[in-house]
Amino acid sequence: MFVTEGRRDPFIVLGRVTGGSDDFWRWGDDNLFPCALALLSRRSATHRRIINDKADYISGKGFAFDPGVPELGELAGCVNGTGESLRQLLNKLAFDKALFGNAFAEVVTDGRGGFLSLFHQDASRCRVAKDRRHVLLHHDWAHYRASEAVRLPLWPDFGEAADGTLRSVIHYKDYEPLFENYGVPPYIAGLNVSAIAYKTDRWNISRLDNSFQLSGVMTLDAGVDSEAEAEELVRRAERRFGGSPGQVMFMVRDAEGASGSSFVPIASENDGDWKALHEQATSDIVVAHSWFRSLSGLDYAAGFDAERILHEYEVALNTVILAEQEELMEPLRQAVRRVLGVDASSLQVVNRPPTRSKPLYMKVWEARRADGLEYDPDDPQQQLFVAQITKYALRNID
Repeated sequence: MFVTEGRRDPFIVLGRVTGGSDDFWRWGDDNLFPCALALLSRRSATHRRIINDKADYISGKGFAFDPGVPELGELAGCVNGTGESLRQLLNKLAFDKALFGNAFAEVVTDGRGGFLSLFHQDASRCRVAKDRRHVLLHHDWAHYRASEAVRLPLWPDFGEAADGTLRSVIHYKDYEPLFENYGVPPYIAGLNVSAIAYKTDRWNISRLDNSFQLSGVMTLDAGVDSEAEAEELVRRAERRFGGSPGQVMFMVRDAEGASGSSFVPIASENDGDWKALHEQATSDIVVAHSWFRSLSGLDYAAGFDAERILHEYEVALNTVILAEQEELMEPLRQAVRRVLGVDASSLQVVNRPPTRSKPLYMKVWEARRADGLEYDPDDPQQQLFVAQITKYALRNID
């Protein structure tokens, strides 16, 4: 164990403390772990697609609420002065939580509770203060200056800002053992395979840039008087024939007694291995995200199987989507109750599947269940078959 300030450090697995600030808890060894995660999400196509899709499914298609509480309707339509809707806010929070394992929402009101505004705060710009009761916001954590940081209390505490408003920050985080101050993204075990998918894509781009030319060694016969002339000759050859750096290696030798320039190819028979590696990495990314292939657009090339998509959507709805929606929405409902003094329990996300094709033999209550809507198997109207209401709709259209 390490000894830090006279105390034994039980978290030896986390590594040595390498410096930082007394103001905040570092997010990663260099405090830039969110930047690394964001960069990785921009380089791996499948990884990014899953994050985007999870955010879209979790934020749903809008909100249902009690029409007798007009405050909920106003909040669903506009949550802050920038004109964002509640769905847009929820989408940003869901995206951050899927990407970073953390998300931050700012709650703004006044001393009288006369209004409520909700803002999304970029998780990469937020750090937990050392007292664990505040959040620090800074625009560039690689060059942190305490004078440039904004300090806000963690929910449910409020603090008065310079403009007289009361502000608080809700911190969402995914649980992970040994990590107390920040959550860990659910795909943490898939970081390496996400990097593999990116590198295999980059390898294919390199081959395309070289017009799929063979790698090899080019020996140039040329008489040169100095090392500088030889290097200049190689550079000129690389600019004209070399393609991507490393594709062809050039060597210069004295032309006297030689048989001329020659190219020795380096045979590579590993194309199949690279393809298999990329496919395996893609599958592992989906598993690491606890997600589904058909909801990530990975199997569309083999045909659009609506039945499989609906089945996997229902599984995702009951295992991932509803749980994430409840985790994100409950603190927001608490904020509505505390600030506006109204019951926000009726504020619910509306979920709809990516495709609406239903078997004609399915009953209405089964179709509503598949869409994530409320259903009652004992309701006589919901006991009708989809074929019956479809025939009735078509007759009315005619």
